[in-house]
Amino acid sequence: MKRLCLIALIALTACKEEVAVAPDPVDLTPDALSFFCQMNIAEHGGPKGQIHLEGYPAPLFFAQVRDMVAYLKSPERDADITAIYVSDMSVAPNWQQPGVSNWIAADVATFVVGSDVAGGMGAREVVPFSNPADAASFIDQYGGAALPLSEIPDTEVLGPVDLGLLLETPA
Repeated sequence: MKRLCLIALIALTACKEEVAVAPDPVDLTPDALSFFCQMNIAEHGGPKGQIHLEGYPAPLFFAQVRDMVAYLKSPERDADITAIYVSDMSVAPNWQQPGVSNWIAADVATFVVGSDVAGGMGAREVVPFSNPADAASFIDQYGGAALPLSEIPDTEVLGPVDLGLLLETPA
């Protein structure tokens, strides 16, 4: 019986799948380019996003979290996603300087969706916070609703952007 248990244990160990460890977030550098438009991210205010892909040495950066969520909802990707990080606006210095190293995992962030705030590229932004109370304060001032990443509606990030819509830029 002991021999049978040992054989079963060895077989289970041999079949064990390797669990990938998510890479750490990468600090935003002055020369980082936004994935979709290839524009310099440092020139645009508001929260940013980064997505790490399996087999890629550097993350894809996004000048707006809205664009990052649109990428996530797109069926066309170059590789499997290993990590997703967003600017933590709970600790960001300000809207124009959202920080270079204050990243949080997107799956633990509270996102304000539907506010009257424009992101770095001029479209309505999806704003991430580590602290739900900070998200609630933001909603009191700019409107919107608090949602987890998994519940952000397609209509908030896909489709045309009305650039004629007057949106605020937080201080």
